[in-house]
Amino acid sequence: MIDGVEFSGPFSGPNDLLTEKIIGVFYEVYNELGFGFLESVYREAMRIALGQAGLQVEAEVPVPVSFRGRPVGMFRADLVVDGRVVVELKTAESINKAHETQVLHYLRASAMEIGLVMNFGPDARFRRIVLRNVQKKRIFTEVLPQL
Repeated sequence: MIDGVEFSGPFSGPNDLLTEKIIGVFYEVYNELGFGFLESVYREAMRIALGQAGLQVEAEVPVPVSFRGRPVGMFRADLVVDGRVVVELKTAESINKAHETQVLHYLRASAMEIGLVMNFGPDARFRRIVLRNVQKKRIFTEVLPQL
């Protein structure tokens, strides 16, 4: 755990059954398609398979980013499952820190608390990232000098 952010580790909390189901579907898709396709192919296959597993799934979901209450940009999450879990798909040799950071940004910018990085590389791998909403907003107080 780094600064309150949990990477993988034991499953706990109300979304565990959901993330376990998503991970199971990920392995089903990987076993059926293998590796070597474009990310867009895996995104569509995951969308179909998650839907067939009875989950609500949206693709290319806009995640707005605000700064001091004003919009400053927009991310597009590969998949959002049941409105609770953001899923970022990769087709890289391995999952790296930049992939994890991308999901962490999605979590910071949204009300979702759980993200999955799923890599359809030579070896099927995933990382589960948890950032609780209470950790997203920090209260900063400034002590002004006495004049």
